[in-house]
Amino acid sequence: MSGSNEADFSLYGGAESLTEGRFIAPSSNRAPRRTIVETGTANENSKHIRPPQDPSDFLWLMTEEPHRSRRMQILKAHPQVTKLMGHEPLTKWVVLGVVSLQLAMAWMLRDTSPVSPLFLLIAYAVGGTANHNLFLAIHEITHNLAFKGIKANKFLAMFANLPIGIPYSVTFKKYHLEHHKQLGVDGVDTDLPTRIELLLLNNVAGKTFFCTFQILFYALRPGLVRAQKPTGWHAVNIGIQLVFDAVLVQLGGWKPLIYLIMSSFFAGSLHPCAGHFIAEHYLWDGLEQETYSYYGPLNILAYNVGYHNEHHDFPSIPWTRLPALRALAPEFYDTIPSHPSWPMVIINFIRDSEVGLFARAKRQPKGVPSTPLMAKSSSNASGNSSGNESDSGSDGKKTD
Repeated sequence: MSGSNEADFSLYGGAESLTEGRFIAPSSNRAPRRTIVETGTANENSKHIRPPQDPSDFLWLMTEEPHRSRRMQILKAHPQVTKLMGHEPLTKWVVLGVVSLQLAMAWMLRDTSPVSPLFLLIAYAVGGTANHNLFLAIHEITHNLAFKGIKANKFLAMFANLPIGIPYSVTFKKYHLEHHKQLGVDGVDTDLPTRIELLLLNNVAGKTFFCTFQILFYALRPGLVRAQKPTGWHAVNIGIQLVFDAVLVQLGGWKPLIYLIMSSFFAGSLHPCAGHFIAEHYLWDGLEQETYSYYGPLNILAYNVGYHNEHHDFPSIPWTRLPALRALAPEFYDTIPSHPSWPMVIINFIRDSEVGLFARAKRQPKGVPSTPLMAKSSSNASGNSSGNESDSGSDGKKTD
């Protein structure tokens, strides 16, 4: 391979080529590059710099998740970043407005057939967007970023949960904090696809099914992979939601509740905003970068969750200040690949053979020995990593 004679193979863990352990497809069959670097030229952003990932397995790593070390680097380079941390009072008012919108729409449709074009259109365009906003409101509140106190945040999350129709805000919090603290750890980070999903859905039809019903995967997978022990807060969340649903049905019949649940389904299905589920942590373009940001206009509807590298680096910075974090440290964020479009992420995920359920980085839990395949993947990842193309690091502050 070109450049092999000059390479220092003592740095590559025993590899005998720069592409060992990688699946290499003919260049003519490769899809166009899907991610961009904000500081890159059009020509640079059109070129692949890594061969594609082997589609037969996940990318197994033995390295630490990248966000903690980058956080430390940013704190050292920009200590004023701590001024961006803290709760955002605006959040509760946005939640109130969106919950009110959904209740108003549900009431307006109480005499409309759920299979009518009007009902379906409103449930998709208005309800899907609104409930997706509420998903991400709960995500924001999970980090205690709406109020200073814990209980106030928990109850606001339950209030935001109401138009979703199914109680989940308390359950989501534990799973999501584990996702931050143990990113990519198999059996702990329930955001990761399972082996059975990879085997059954690793084709265009399977990926279409996954994208259409991904809300169900995110709802059911955590309980199957890592069931939680019920607490009093779980009971409160379930009780409040059941009472709300019962009152809604008593006052307006079943159609308002059908509208809300249908809105939740559309919010996590083939909806433009739902592209963030795939954009955030799936591996693209053969890169070993575990987290991707998106800086486009749909962030307005999604609590800036597109600023996902920024969010994982500093979970204590609220949604309104994530753009300021990026502006403060452009040398850390504008130099790594990001996604230019959420809707196109869904389309490209379905049609591209280089990305699929296999395109996730995984780590074994501590104390579990690595297999030869994992060692090979990790050696290849370290040998091919680059400061610009891989997710570089984070800080020692709390991640919850």
